[in-house]
Amino acid sequence: MKFVFDDGGRAAAGYKGFTGDCVCRAIAIATERPYKEIYDLINEYGKQERPNRKRKGNKYNGRRSSARTGVYKETIRRVMESLGWVWVPTMKIGGGCTTHLCSEELPSGRLVVSVSRHETAVIDGVLHDTYDCTREGSRCVYGYFKKA
Repeated sequence: MKFVFDDGGRAAAGYKGFTGDCVCRAIAIATERPYKEIYDLINEYGKQERPNRKRKGNKYNGRRSSARTGVYKETIRRVMESLGWVWVPTMKIGGGCTTHLCSEELPSGRLVVSVSRHETAVIDGVLHDTYDCTREGSRCVYGYFKKA
């Protein structure tokens, strides 16, 4: 898969350095919206989460989604649905990996692809991210968002 370095407009928006903002970057790249707009949208949805404080077994562990440091799956889905995108799962529990992060196994078009602990943008078979996360075509894809 061809790789193109793309920060999603992070530097142009005035942000410096690197952080855990892969969700924000991927959505900004795939939707062709300004980084700052997506950053603010994710943080608005994060404010709607109601995590409990440090209780054992709490899936939020006292933290809310943040465009800068990480976004929960449920919040990613709500954000993408609000933008008119739909989730296409490629993996089922116990089914093993059926789709890899390579151009031959993904459809054409603009996609936000979910892999282990990372979200990335793929546009017509080309990876747009700050690093090549394909693991030479062996990285398993859990699913992807595409425009409805």
